[in-house]
Amino acid sequence: MTYFVTGATGFIGRFLVERLLEREGDIHVLVRESSRPKLDALIERWGAPDRINPVVGDLEKRRLGVKKAWIDEHAGGIDHFFHLAAIYDMTADDERNRVANVEGTRHAVELANALRAGCLHHVSSVAAAGQYEGLFTEAMFDEGQPLDHPYHRTKFESEKIARTESEVPWRVYRPAIVVGHSQTGEMDKIDGPYYFFKTIKLSSRLPDLVPLLAPRLGDTNVVPVDFVAAALDHIAHQPGLDGRAFHLVSPRPQRAVDVINAFAKVAGAPRLTEALPKAALPLALKTPGVRERVLPSLGIPAEVVDYIDFTARFDARETEAALAGTDISVPPLESYAGTLWEYWDRELATA
Repeated sequence: MTYFVTGATGFIGRFLVERLLEREGDIHVLVRESSRPKLDALIERWGAPDRINPVVGDLEKRRLGVKKAWIDEHAGGIDHFFHLAAIYDMTADDERNRVANVEGTRHAVELANALRAGCLHHVSSVAAAGQYEGLFTEAMFDEGQPLDHPYHRTKFESEKIARTESEVPWRVYRPAIVVGHSQTGEMDKIDGPYYFFKTIKLSSRLPDLVPLLAPRLGDTNVVPVDFVAAALDHIAHQPGLDGRAFHLVSPRPQRAVDVINAFAKVAGAPRLTEALPKAALPLALKTPGVRERVLPSLGIPAEVVDYIDFTARFDARETEAALAGTDISVPPLESYAGTLWEYWDRELATA
């Protein structure tokens, strides 16, 4: 097997490459010239320098800026083309999301087409469902769902490009909110539920009996990065699955308050109690000073609070069928929340 990977230095990408290295074959990795030191450090960590081939390029350029001579040399020789390079950031503005997610995907598809890759594996997101209400299956895509946030909109548009502009077989993967490694806690940035960790740590100074009242926060869905990488690697190598999407999500219902409370428990902080109606949250955000001063002081971007609630539920029957007979599954958050918390407290709390 021969692989081409974009986003290999990213959070999901580095763990995917680790999985691919357990198989045979060479791995071509797209890298900006300015990111070579980061890739070099990862190559040392992976321990297989003879199998990793850095390919200098740029997400913002046609065919990812890869030289024509390289394309000509490798055309027809790439079995799996993994596109993971993107912005995974709810706080990024419309232009940054568009350039990285939409144009970056178009350029990746151009390169996959030019290489006549065996299969394009596009890592999208459940964010492509936008504010769809109800059950969103893996067979669903363009359902007229509201796409108010730039991140949601560009994840939808980039997935559409992978589906409609790819001239090679394709598969789409939609992870939920990705958190750290369930065994080591490793995480590379503050994101998702991590935005609430500072508040949880501050509240740990309060007596356990002090009730913390909150409005109904709705539902969410989080998965550890090791599950995402393992599922992506396994499904990509299963025959007969082209032209499908796979939800890499937790099959268990997850209320946002339960996710927060899982971390509150390991931090020794009081639990949140949803004692206020859901409508209280947008009203509170309109209170003068809340968005401008209170949330920033707690390290919580207003955009994260605005979209904390998943209005859609995600069916994962295709994924479950593809993973049947393996040991690849989403562990209960309670089983690894302490590991995530300890890593954050040690490595990221002062970042």
